[in-house]
Amino acid sequence: MTQPAKTRLLYSQDDFPVFQNRMYNSAQEAQTCPRGDIRIVEDLTSGLIRNAAFDPALVDYDPSYQNEQANSVPFRQHLNWAADLISEKIGLDDLVEVGCGKGTFLEMLAERGASITGFDPTYEGDSSLIQKQYFGPDLGFSANGLVLRHVLEHIEDPYSFLCDLRDANGGRGQIYIEVPCFDWICDGRSWFDIFYEHVNYFRLSDFHKMFGKVTAIGRCFGGQYLYVIGDLSSLRPPEFDPDTQVSFPEDFTASLENSAAIPAKRDVVWGGASKGVIYSLLRERAGSPVEAVIDINPSKQGRFLAGTGLRVCAPEDILPTLPQSTRVLVMNPNYCEEIRKISNDQFTYVEVGND
Repeated sequence: MTQPAKTRLLYSQDDFPVFQNRMYNSAQEAQTCPRGDIRIVEDLTSGLIRNAAFDPALVDYDPSYQNEQANSVPFRQHLNWAADLISEKIGLDDLVEVGCGKGTFLEMLAERGASITGFDPTYEGDSSLIQKQYFGPDLGFSANGLVLRHVLEHIEDPYSFLCDLRDANGGRGQIYIEVPCFDWICDGRSWFDIFYEHVNYFRLSDFHKMFGKVTAIGRCFGGQYLYVIGDLSSLRPPEFDPDTQVSFPEDFTASLENSAAIPAKRDVVWGGASKGVIYSLLRERAGSPVEAVIDINPSKQGRFLAGTGLRVCAPEDILPTLPQSTRVLVMNPNYCEEIRKISNDQFTYVEVGND
């Protein structure tokens, strides 16, 4: 009989939306969305960090899942940076993107001359380069390089998944991985960056444990993400190292707790993606709800956020109605300059996590 893994509890929350990036057609539908619990633990065998309460039976990605960020200039700049790195370190010949989403990054690589095939069941377009299914060994594909952007954090057993990709690819090839940075979340007390969808939370040390050979590794996108280019043939099981044990801040939710004691303000969230969904939800639970949510993604506008049921507004629809005393809560500081320009710099802007 398999013994349960020894773990150390770091953080917990109950009743989170299973999909913070799934948009809903009514407030009631959004408020009654599927829910799950958060139990973030450090595994004392592998050293990896995961949500021990995650239930894969609750998770089914489909075309209503909306996580496209490329409408923003700063994010497209990041994508260009990542494409440059892949071109330099892996090359553009014979690539596979696993979990390519709506295909934006794949198209950017193809425009650079990449020979590439993408796999994602949530894809909505008609590109012949993308197959609307999961990548697996039964497809008979192999490539010089794999691209895995913001996928590994959604996988229940990340090491086994990487081994499956290695085996599906003939035991070889380099892989570009990009995931959120857990150290950035901890350092910034970014409680709004813990999601049910994200089963795993990574640090640079985790990838050094899993790959014996690393071509490139570091932080990107203002430190919010980690990137690694590793050799799939060098994969090895991660092991707990007391020298890299997680140091989780005791005051992780201090800013949330403080918000309940602040006199009511007219707060508007800018960013209807993951951060904005969880921020709005926990502000509501703390008794200090936000008034509205703004997003520049047309696929989100007019639809409703999981949990709170807040309607997502286009900037041009709501900005003219807001008094100058409004606080615009910028969910991602990388976009603050862009947001100030769009809104004519006429409000008070708070970079959430830095306030």
